[in-house]
Amino acid sequence: MPPGALHHRVTAALSNWQLDDAEELLADVGTDSSPYVAPAPRDGTADRPADLGRAWTDTLRAELLVRRLRRAGFTLVGDPVEPPHGPGSAPALDLHAGVAGLFDGPPTGSEDGGPRAESASHAALAIALVRSAKAAFDATEDELQRAAGLARHARIELLSRRIDAAMDEAVEAASLLDPALPASALLVETLTTLAGVLADLELMPLALDYQRRAHETAVAAAAVPGALGSEDGDPDVLVARAATGLGELCAELGEALLDDGVPASAEPHFTEARELAEQALALLPPESSGAVVAAQVVHGWALVGLGAHTAATGPLRAAVRATTADGDLAVQAAALLALGRALRRQGDERGADEQLTRALATATEHGLLRLRRAALRELCTLHAERDDAGRALPYLQAYLADELDRVDERRTRWVELFGRRKSLLETERAAGQLRRQVYEDPLTYLPNRRYAEARLDGLLGSGGVPALAVVDVDRFKEVNDAIGHAGGDEVLRRVAELLMAGCRDTDEVCRWAGDEFVVLLPDTTAEQAERALERCRRALAASDWAALGLDQPVTISVGIASATRGDDRRTLFAAADGVLYDAKRSGRDRVVRLSAVTQTRAADSPPDTLFGPAGTAVTDGSPRGDTAPAGSPERAGAAPRVPAVQPSPLDDAAGPTGGFAPLLVEPAVPPLGLGSAAEPALGPVPGAAALPVEPPVPPVREAPAEPDVVWGTGRSTEQVLALVREARREFPDRPAVVVRATAETLVALAGEHDAYTTVDVASMSAAVGPLPEPAGRIGVLCGVGGDLTVAAEAAFAARVTGTAVARVDDVGGSRFRSGLPAGVLPEDVDCLVVVAGLDASLAGLIGVLTDLPIVAVPTSTGQPGSFGGFSALLAMLNSASPGVVVSNIDDGHAAGVFAARIARRARR
Repeated sequence: MPPGALHHRVTAALSNWQLDDAEELLADVGTDSSPYVAPAPRDGTADRPADLGRAWTDTLRAELLVRRLRRAGFTLVGDPVEPPHGPGSAPALDLHAGVAGLFDGPPTGSEDGGPRAESASHAALAIALVRSAKAAFDATEDELQRAAGLARHARIELLSRRIDAAMDEAVEAASLLDPALPASALLVETLTTLAGVLADLELMPLALDYQRRAHETAVAAAAVPGALGSEDGDPDVLVARAATGLGELCAELGEALLDDGVPASAEPHFTEARELAEQALALLPPESSGAVVAAQVVHGWALVGLGAHTAATGPLRAAVRATTADGDLAVQAAALLALGRALRRQGDERGADEQLTRALATATEHGLLRLRRAALRELCTLHAERDDAGRALPYLQAYLADELDRVDERRTRWVELFGRRKSLLETERAAGQLRRQVYEDPLTYLPNRRYAEARLDGLLGSGGVPALAVVDVDRFKEVNDAIGHAGGDEVLRRVAELLMAGCRDTDEVCRWAGDEFVVLLPDTTAEQAERALERCRRALAASDWAALGLDQPVTISVGIASATRGDDRRTLFAAADGVLYDAKRSGRDRVVRLSAVTQTRAADSPPDTLFGPAGTAVTDGSPRGDTAPAGSPERAGAAPRVPAVQPSPLDDAAGPTGGFAPLLVEPAVPPLGLGSAAEPALGPVPGAAALPVEPPVPPVREAPAEPDVVWGTGRSTEQVLALVREARREFPDRPAVVVRATAETLVALAGEHDAYTTVDVASMSAAVGPLPEPAGRIGVLCGVGGDLTVAAEAAFAARVTGTAVARVDDVGGSRFRSGLPAGVLPEDVDCLVVVAGLDASLAGLIGVLTDLPIVAVPTSTGQPGSFGGFSALLAMLNSASPGVVVSNIDDGHAAGVFAARIARRARR
């Protein structure tokens, strides 16, 4: 639902706090209210950017939820709107309970149910909707749509009193509104929304500039044929609304100057506001009643500022009656305020008090902060003029409390900050475009050779030991000859996509030159890189290339080398490039690697099929052991039978083999050193038993089928969902485990996989797929309450790995003075996981009192001097208790998997 007729109707309902009406309108947009399930690709071939219509719908739903939270007295993040004033103040909402409520429904029959539980679920869902919509706007290349979404989200943040977040969104939106953007209705709306946000941030000069630009844009759009579509409505109404908004800001600025005691400076602003309102009234048709009333209010406000109180009173009374009937609360509050001003300045104190009191109540109830402050000031002035200090004092106190955030020094700081951050974002965006031009390949949009060389130098210079894979498309010239250069370009783009899909997020695929790519794999052995590139090779060979006009699949040859300490870029590339040509000479469509230790060709590489392993002669060309690379075509059939030592061209092909070949391939009879059989041997002739015997090859034990793990930290919801789908396709018999996911990711997983998902809200983890039958049992002991999240993570990891778990929480070291208390140690367990931060000695203490193996998990919970868990880690490492191993800080997942392996092995 991009901005259109329904969008404006929902926006109007939200602005007037007609929340039930807005919810009813949004119900017609779509039946699925979840923001987490990504839309299916339209052509089924590739992921597309998120739908902007869905992003706008999520934005409006989020604003609806935030307004409901505001009425309940809470912000978007669950904090009370009013700061706590004592022990009786309402605490913040429990967002974890809100997430659980989205899965299981609100709890009933307990103190956690009722309005607070509903508000917590509203807050959790609103946060998820906001993030989902922002991700969609960030993904779009339409900068105007992105700016419009950011401006709207800035308004949502203001509703929650999150001033810093609103400022960030407004700054980014302003940086995207290039003056060269063509005039359109969406640009007018975006500029108007941004002007309103800036006015609420007390940046009135900036607000006036953006609203003036909105008015100029509306005039330009109305003057250009075709600039506005039928869905944008009447061009005259668009111009009139922009003029009314600009006039309102001019009148508000004029009132501020009057309050400051400079009426001469205020008069030009009131004059401009009157002219703009008259222009709007002349353009508006009679059926646009709401816009007509808004323009009448601005006109009356300007007349009051210019001193024409009697002329303003009648139209303002009519505007109050009209807004009371149609429910436009913002315009109603402005009309009441302007009418109260006119009556006060005419001397009608009673009438002024009535109208200003109504204006204050309306503005306070619906969060119209600027109108609220103006009403407070007018009421304070009214009762001060009547010498009624008792009634003036409360208004004065409330006004001064609201004015604390509006001092000149802070206003100046915000203006300066706005300008600096806007310039910084524009500079960063320009620098990013330059970097892309320098380091990006224009055909595949991959990093280019210049980037690959710089990145590889950086990895090697920092002491890393990356692996480098050089990838070459086999017989690419034949591809170009078959389908032309345009088709060849499409093949290269498809190869780039498949290489990226087969590598990890930390790996980097770059286009080197022509049909050659390189893959940088940080901190990776040659064996690990071989497995990754083998996946890519199989995916390329299995891909459907018929749509591009190719009868045969496109294949690749890959050479892999792993760096050793002291290698430079040229040495590493030469090594990988050398084995790439080995792969091509041995038949193409294969992956060849060098040993990571000696930087010599691996024993199972294809060149050994031709020449035999080092130090071993091959007489008939058959391989010793497994000499074909993993997944290569030769694995299914016989190896190529090529002689290890080629005969000399001077030899007679019909006669016996000449040269040194017989000496190299088989023992001489008689042995070397004997001129004839009659001569004495120079040494004992080795018998058959003395010939070297190859050692038996140990059987290869398959790795246990443990769950695939996807870490949610640093990944978006869409990335996690894609990784889970890939893991489920490749290993349907085991679960895919998502660890440390965000709340919206957990909801998305549950929505996409439904009954196949096991969610643990306490550990923010989930498992998608069948869980193994439990074998063995472990115990998870937790220290103070702050360690519960890590303990829950360890318990969940053990359970999905295939082990039963017993939890014991709040175990303190002071309870062990007289030995092991009853009930602390779970019965019939094979291993213990002890999670402790503040009481780091707990693991060592339990290690003395039991003979069970213990996995100790230090946590970052503790005093400020705990250095983020480092002191707990040192305490556990320095413990003298036997049978205790220590995991990394806060790493409950690794501890749970380790303990589960011990338990499952103990029950075999």
